Amino acid sequence: MIRPRLEADLGACVEALAEVQKADGYPVSWPADPRGWLAPPSMVRAWIAVEPGAVVGHVGLVPEDLDPAVAEIVGSARALTVARLFVTPGGRGRGLAEKLMATVRGQADGPLALEVSDEGVAAIALYERTGWRRVATTRATWLNNAGQPAVMHHYVMP
Repeated sequence: MIRPRLEADLGACVEALAEVQKADGYPVSWPADPRGWLAPPSMVRAWIAVEPGAVVGHVGLVPEDLDPAVAEIVGSARALTVARLFVTPGGRGRGLAEKLMATVRGQADGPLALEVSDEGVAAIALYERTGWRRVATTRATWLNNAGQPAVMHHYVMP
């Protein structure tokens, strides 16, 4: 079941994120404040995938300044950006990431953007399979799992 994330869900979301980080290295560096990382003040909405007794997925929307190449395509310097998307290893293979993304798309008013590291092979496949359009590739200021500046692919959904 996909539903809006509540403040009371954050502990279970942190537990789910820890599973993902252990399995996939996402996020690359464990945040000093994982609750704050999952629920930054700028996040306008968030949803979770839940099963009895567990959070198995998460996604949020954050208004952000866009990379100039992406801003030119979107026609705006800012857009709602998909953030903190993950599904736990135990929740995979059932279309939960796709359902979370469909929820985001159904709730957003206007174009959406997202960025993903080139290490996120499964995420890239999901985005491209579901109609997201890659519009730019840049280097991040943070390091990927290999210790190199991450290669970031930027996507839009009109």
